[in-house]
Amino acid sequence: VLLAIGRDACTRNIGLQTIGVKINEKNGKVPVNDEEQTNVPYVYAIGDILDGKLELTPVAIQAGRLLAQRLYGGSSRKCDYINVPTTVFTPLEYGSCGFPEERAIDEYGKQNLEVYHSLFWPLEWTVPGRDNNTCYAKIICNKQDNNRVIGLHVLGPNAGEVTQGFAAAIKCGLTKELLDETIGIHPTCAEVFTTMDITKSSGQDITQKGC
Repeated sequence: VLLAIGRDACTRNIGLQTIGVKINEKNGKVPVNDEEQTNVPYVYAIGDILDGKLELTPVAIQAGRLLAQRLYGGSSRKCDYINVPTTVFTPLEYGSCGFPEERAIDEYGKQNLEVYHSLFWPLEWTVPGRDNNTCYAKIICNKQDNNRVIGLHVLGPNAGEVTQGFAAAIKCGLTKELLDETIGIHPTCAEVFTTMDITKSSGQDITQKGC
């Protein structure tokens, strides 16, 4: 049983209506622009309270740091709410960075995307004979931008560690060609991202016969 309690945005009784700050009446969250500015120009909001943004502590820390630098340090850097690496720490971990496939299609159009994917079998599962082809990896590439990787997803052991590493590469403009040119560390789970050659659109079988 997975219990997701979630969070409440306790904004209705702190006086926002007095200064005219608008909130989403459905969830109490605060809409902001890409600089965390509310509809009242001198009021900013960061963290879990933001409407439509990720409820992750590291995101709030980064957004707050960048906001302070813009307001008082002459910076113009904004928080990137898209290429955020995150992990669900279930017994079989799931990690992701960038766009989910559905949002990527909405943003860029299905015809402009290429999705590569593969099942894989971690080495540490071979000795105890755990099920093969339970783990999964996928990258979403923008064909109109040199096949730049705009989404990465992995289901397998240590997905958080894998995702954290690739997140930096995605921020640097990782492309499918660069992944293909990268020598994989065998036998690691992350190696699968350097060997993927089957596209989702091809409909080919992605099952593997070994680690």
